[in-house]
Amino acid sequence: MIQRIQTVYLFFAGLLIFALFFFPLAHHVYVNNVPSMIKVTGIYQDNGSQQMQTQSFTALTIATAVVALVPIVIIFLFRNRKRQANFCYLAMAIIIGYSFWTAQTVKNVVGDIVLGTNNLGIGIFLSCISIFLLIMAMKAIRKDDALVRSADRLR
Repeated sequence: MIQRIQTVYLFFAGLLIFALFFFPLAHHVYVNNVPSMIKVTGIYQDNGSQQMQTQSFTALTIATAVVALVPIVIIFLFRNRKRQANFCYLAMAIIIGYSFWTAQTVKNVVGDIVLGTNNLGIGIFLSCISIFLLIMAMKAIRKDDALVRSADRLR
C-alpha cells in the first residue's frame, strides 16, 4: 500500500538528493585565488557582489536528477515488496557510487587544497542521510512483509 511508512522514507530520500541542487558541496574554497562554491551544477565564483557560474557539471547534474528519481520510483513498486526491497538495495548502491563521484569531483576541483570542516557544505552529507532513510525504508518493507505473511497464515 502506498500509505505505508516506507513511502515517507523513500520520498524524503529522493527529496534529499533533489536538495543537492540548492545546497553546496563545498564553499569558501579558493580556486585560482578566487573564492568559490562547488555545487552539483558547477563551480560558482564571487564576482564582486554576485556569484557567477564559471564551470558547469552537466553529467553530474543529469546524474543527480536520475539518482533522485530512483527512490521516488521505488515508492510505486508497493505491490511487490520483494522487488521493492531489491530496488532499495540497488538505490543504496547507486547513491554510494554517486557520492563517490561527487567527492571525486570536489577533490579534482580543489586540487591540493585540504578541505576543513568549515569548507564542507551540507550537500556532502545529504547523500549519507538519504542512504540512512533507505535503510529505514528497508526495515519498514521487511516489517510490512512479515505482517502480510502472518495475516496470510491466519486465513
